[in-house]
This record gives sequence, structure tokens and C-alpha cells, in this order.
Amino acid sequence: MKLIIAYIQPYKLTAVKEELFKAEVFKMSVTNSVGCGQQKGYTESYRGVVTEVNLLKKTRLEIAVNDEFVQTTVDAIIRGARSGEIGDGKIFVLPIEEAIRIRSGEKGKEAVG
Repeated sequence: MKLIIAYIQPYKLTAVKEELFKAEVFKMSVTNSVGCGQQKGYTESYRGVVTEVNLLKKTRLEIAVNDEFVQTTVDAIIRGARSGEIGDGKIFVLPIEEAIRIRSGEKGKEAVG
């Protein structure tokens, strides 16, 4: 079992969800986040005051999958999120030690589904 965490551009969320649905990956958690990476932010001016904005808006996806769905899920995220520009995002794949479905008490692969 793996936990896939992806940071993507917010406007790419719909495209990523469509690609995940095509790959038959339906369960995910989505949150808004801010951060900085290679993009390093941008400068804006408001009423003559120049401000450097280095925390940019991103969307964070968390998807728990069984081992046989890892590559399929990663490929779907890449197809939906890639624009070829700096700031497309990152994907992290982490091991899951244990998963338990609260409703039924199922554990492991059965809990992830």
C-alpha cells in the first residue's frame, strides 16, 4: 500500500480528476495549500509598494492505493497536470504501514479498496 501525495496547479485539478477517473482511481483527498519551489514566486506592486510573493497557491492531492495501482495513478496525475512549465508540481510516493476502515474494521488492502 502506498500514499501518493501530489502538489499541482489549482487550475489543473479538473484535468487531473478526469485522468484519474479514466484510470479508475476514484478515492482522493484534496486540499488547498501554499508553498514555494523552483518557481520562487513573483513581484507585485500595490499603491507603489513592491511586494515579493514567494508562497504560491497549489492544490494537494492525497491518494491511498494498493501497490498494483501506484504507476497507473502516478501516470494519470502526470497526464492531467503537465504543462511543461516550471511549477507543474511534484508527486511523492510513501509507504503505508497500516490502513483500517472505520466502518467495517477491515484492514490492509481491503481497507484501501
